[in-house]
Amino acid sequence: MTHILIAEDEQRIASFIEKGLSANGFAVTVVADGRSAYNYAATGDFDLMILDIGLPELDGFEVLARLRAEGHRVPVLVLTARSSVHDTVAGLEGGADDYMAKPFRFEELLARVRLRLTPTHTAGDFVLSCGGLQLDLHTRRALVGGRTVDLSAREFALAETFLRHAGQVLSREQLLSQVWGYDYDPGSNVVDVYVRYLRRKLGSERFVTLRGMGYRLDAAP
Repeated sequence: MTHILIAEDEQRIASFIEKGLSANGFAVTVVADGRSAYNYAATGDFDLMILDIGLPELDGFEVLARLRAEGHRVPVLVLTARSSVHDTVAGLEGGADDYMAKPFRFEELLARVRLRLTPTHTAGDFVLSCGGLQLDLHTRRALVGGRTVDLSAREFALAETFLRHAGQVLSREQLLSQVWGYDYDPGSNVVDVYVRYLRRKLGSERFVTLRGMGYRLDAAP
């Protein structure tokens, strides 16, 4: 099993990432300060670290600098609210493998995690399919029965979530969390609106409503 270390001192965000990664089959350890982040990462027991910059005790830059200076090559995805060019450059030049600014969508984070864990790919690794529906994650194209369908960025993200969990029931809360991120409004009906968009474009029979539970993607009959 792949082991991921999350170093994030904001409990709400740490929990959001932990639940999402655990649901996708990863073993997750969470720490809330830089000294613990360094100590855990230095053991060599982790396949990847998600590292917040604004940690107490040692900030993320210092954690990263110490690890790289000692020859630890664990892939590091830097996660921060800082969005200036200076901080981005500092993180990457300090040895980070990738950089994401808050707020973020979980599906984008998951895609970047998978990319860093599997540095070589074949073309098929980027294609999700269910029945006659296909999503090419590399070209960001959707195909239904071989016909290209235009999707907005949010429609594509929602379709990707359904395809990654084809046949599973996904609640509105799960879809909001995965597609709209941790700052979503739990009372919003935006999921229902976007499911209607997908039904219109990709086929209404694919997206099954389970009253009181959520939605499920089925292969088209």
